[in-house]
Amino acid sequence: MNNFPVNFWYVAAYDSEISTTPLARTVCSEDLVLFRKPDGEAVALHDYCPHRGLPLSQGKCDGDGIRCGYHGMLVNADGTINSMPEQNHVNALKGVKSFPVVEKYGYIWIWHGDIEKADVSRLPVMPWGENSEWVFAGGMYTIQCDYRLLIDNLMDLSHETYVHPESIGQAEIDQAKPEVSTSDDVVTLSRWMRGIYPPPFWEGLYGKKELVDRWQICRFYPPSNVHIDVGVAKAGSGAPEGDRSQGITGLVVGFITPETETSCWYFWGMARNFKVDDAELTEAIRMGQKGIFAQDTDVLEAQQRSLLKNAERKLMNLDIDKGGLLSRKIIQKLCS
Repeated sequence: MNNFPVNFWYVAAYDSEISTTPLARTVCSEDLVLFRKPDGEAVALHDYCPHRGLPLSQGKCDGDGIRCGYHGMLVNADGTINSMPEQNHVNALKGVKSFPVVEKYGYIWIWHGDIEKADVSRLPVMPWGENSEWVFAGGMYTIQCDYRLLIDNLMDLSHETYVHPESIGQAEIDQAKPEVSTSDDVVTLSRWMRGIYPPPFWEGLYGKKELVDRWQICRFYPPSNVHIDVGVAKAGSGAPEGDRSQGITGLVVGFITPETETSCWYFWGMARNFKVDDAELTEAIRMGQKGIFAQDTDVLEAQQRSLLKNAERKLMNLDIDKGGLLSRKIIQKLCS
């Protein structure tokens, strides 16, 4: 069974990564070459020259197409063959697969599945991506683990106490029982910590050492993305009831794109709606997140190596795993 849901948009790259220099990237075990035409339009093709099989990403962009670096075959942006030096009628031969591409929110999205089903309206809706009252900064990691392990990680933040004790972790996370629900294939896990002192990361952003109400609302969206509504507000000021006016809110953005069965791309970042013009703060948050996710990467890659060595053993599922398990059930349904 295919472990990657089909007929969905996946983030293949940040828009800034794509230029008139070919970029090789593997998405859902499909080798792609990404590039821009002279007019700026992004293109995604199967990274394979129909002539002798050299990856097209080792060639060069030429006009609206890409020319193979081995014998000079020119492949059009739609995957058809344009021409080849000293050869006639090659444009009638079979070319390569092209993938629907959409550029939005600062990302390059490719459609994994039936081309005729590619529908731009099925892109995720991200109001912060088109609202000047929010600012976003992030990065990307290639993680050598099954993408579902990363979803588990983001849907169970109890690990923060042990993996990130110097930044976002605190004992109160373990003491706050989460609530989990599903609706229309979206899994939501909510955890509230009332009347606590914030951990170092949040104390620095909040700017006060006083009791707060802290929240973590994790949402899994098919095919493989997790966004986490996070923040702190003055204790007792009404944040659990919806009044966050005496606090600060952030949205941890996680687009998770499978690379292979045991590796994935993690496009991470944080959007926030406070001090949006403070560029130094934006970079400080980005660097803080980078360090936090580097710690997760170390754990996840060690976990994957251990799982491969102990393939005969089954994972132990506990109450804290409910968010990840429900997400996996939805993925399994979409893959069947």
